[in-house]
Amino acid sequence: MFFDFGIKDFLDILSVALLLFYTYKLMKASGSINVFAGILIFILIWVVVSFVLEMRLLGSIFDMVVSVGAIALIVLFQDEIRRFLLTLGSHRHASALLRFFTGNGKPVAEENEYMPVVMACLSMSKQKVGALIVLERTFPLIDVARTGESLNANINQRLIENIFFKNSPLHDGAMIISKKRIMAAGCILPVSHSQNIPKDFGLRHRAAMGISQESDACAIIVSEETGHISVANQGRFHINVSAEELESILSDRN
Repeated sequence: MFFDFGIKDFLDILSVALLLFYTYKLMKASGSINVFAGILIFILIWVVVSFVLEMRLLGSIFDMVVSVGAIALIVLFQDEIRRFLLTLGSHRHASALLRFFTGNGKPVAEENEYMPVVMACLSMSKQKVGALIVLERTFPLIDVARTGESLNANINQRLIENIFFKNSPLHDGAMIISKKRIMAAGCILPVSHSQNIPKDFGLRHRAAMGISQESDACAIIVSEETGHISVANQGRFHINVSAEELESILSDRN
C-alpha cells in the first residue's frame, strides 16, 4: 500500500537526520559517544517493543522509563545542551541577525587591537615561556575570570610577558581578555577529556580545548617545551601557527 510523501515529509526526515548528526558530533567531541549509542539502541528497542510487536507489559515499562528518562537526560547532558545552545546562538548567521535587530552592525574588535597579544606570544615562543591566553567573544567568561586575580588592565605586550614570566605567581593560570581589556590572570579553565587530543599535549592544551568547547572563546597556547604557538578555536586545534596565522585567527570573529 502506497502513502503520500510530500516536501514537508522530506524536510521532516532531513531535519531529524541533521539533528542526529549534529548530536553525534557533539557527543563525540565531549567523549560521550558510547552514551549516545546506548540511547539510540534503547529508543530502537522501545519502538520495536511498543509499536511493532505491541508487547503491552514490557511496552508500558519502557514507556515509564522514557517519560522519566527525558528529565534524566537533561540533568545528565546539561553541559552538552548548554554547549549546543551556545553554538547555535554564536553562529555567524545568528550573530549577524542579532546585530541587525539591535542596530549594532559594527565589528566588536578591530584587527590591530590583537597585535600586542600576537607580539607577546611571538616573544614568549622564542624564549619558550609557557602561556595560556583566552579571548572572550560573545559568551561572557565572568565565572572563569573569578577563579583568578582581577586586573582590568590595558592590553600591553610587556604586561602579558611579565605575567607569564616563569617566576611570576600568575604564570601557571590562564589570562582572560575581554572587551579590549585584560580582565584577569591566573584563572582556572575547564579541562577537556576528549580522546582526540594528542598524547604529547599537556594540561595547557587540554584547558584551552575545554574552554573552546564550552564557549565560543579563542584560546592561545605557547608551549613551554617546544615554543610552538597553538590555538584552540571552536573545538579545534590550530597547531604551530605563525604570527600571521595567529593574527588572522584572532581577527576572525566568526
